[in-house]
Amino acid sequence: MKEIIPIACDHAGFDLKQKVIVELENKGFEVKDYGTFSAESCDYPDYAHLLGSAIEKGEFKRGIVICGSGNGVQMTVNKYRHVRCALCWDPEIARLGRQHNDCNVVALPARFISEEKAMEIVDIFLNTPFEGGRHQRRVEKISHLID
Repeated sequence: MKEIIPIACDHAGFDLKQKVIVELENKGFEVKDYGTFSAESCDYPDYAHLLGSAIEKGEFKRGIVICGSGNGVQMTVNKYRHVRCALCWDPEIARLGRQHNDCNVVALPARFISEEKAMEIVDIFLNTPFEGGRHQRRVEKISHLID
């Protein structure tokens, strides 16, 4: 069974989202697209909440969110318990987000990275394992106060 990767964006991330979807499908993933479905101006929380909620409910184990800066969608999904979203503008940030923080959602800043860099970040996000060890203890402390 193919892993399903949920993805959500606002109008600023729409074009990049469409390209990421093609890349994911070419790599053998299925995609659950939470929108937006055009480049018409919209509010990023409307779509990021759908993805964050689905991750929180355990419907998917990881996902991708995109907006102009990456900040808005990241802030939104990080409101959900057990979501650890890393804002990644550089491949090394993505690698560390996975290795050290076990991020399960990656936020891409569409207005600040090239399509090529976005695809490299997504690839690293999907293929880099969590190191565990001393990092596990730290990750467990992230949601400690709300558990």
